[in-house]
Amino acid sequence: MRLNPSPRTKLTITINVKMRGSDIMSAVTNSFENVKAVILSCHKDSSSREKVNFYNSWAENYDQDVAVLDYRAPSLAAKSISSHFVGDRETAVVLDVACGTGLVAKQLKSYGFAHFVGIDGSEAMLELARESGFYQDLKQCLLGEDHLPVQCGLFDVVVIVGALSVGQVPVDVVRELCKCTKPGGYVCMTTRGNRDNVEYKAALECELKQMEEEGLWTCVEVAKVEDWERAVSEQEDGYISGAVYIYKNEEAQCMTM
Repeated sequence: MRLNPSPRTKLTITINVKMRGSDIMSAVTNSFENVKAVILSCHKDSSSREKVNFYNSWAENYDQDVAVLDYRAPSLAAKSISSHFVGDRETAVVLDVACGTGLVAKQLKSYGFAHFVGIDGSEAMLELARESGFYQDLKQCLLGEDHLPVQCGLFDVVVIVGALSVGQVPVDVVRELCKCTKPGGYVCMTTRGNRDNVEYKAALECELKQMEEEGLWTCVEVAKVEDWERAVSEQEDGYISGAVYIYKNEEAQCMTM
């Protein structure tokens, strides 16, 4: 039996749909504002321990929050690695530094990589990374304070996404990343281009260039990206920019670690 609703019924349906659409838009706006507040609160923390505590408390909501930010760094880094890596992806060993919940490993797995070792300072983040099932090994380490707890010269790919920015880890961490990579292996790094990160980004690029002049690695690609993620600073609107750097290790460096 087919029912033909009266005009009054049709009107009621239309009004309800419009109200639901308004509610959805309001919820999205509130969600973004909440995420902004969370991230800005992190910037107020000064010590490493405070930052670890922050990430421990954020871990459960991290994936959904960065999705609200349209955080593209993991997918952009993975795509860049995939475009340059020429070895056997199924046997390649990837070191995921500042791995968080496993967003980068998830992206790389879609490109055929299968073996991952993850490092992060937050035990809560590591627990979620462990639950993802992507990693064969996970280690806790405070970047910039502890040496990376892995064997030198072991990895085909070393990747760090998100952590190379002001207030996170010092620029000279990149030297350790290089040392962990096999001769001929790749190091993939990202950083943001927002106003607060301008000086850090300049210092990072200076260090990368200095290491190339020392013969430690060669630059394969620097990809500038305009729409990196949604801006959270009160001084910026829309999207901030970012960059992906790919370098190729040129020599064994274990003796100097």
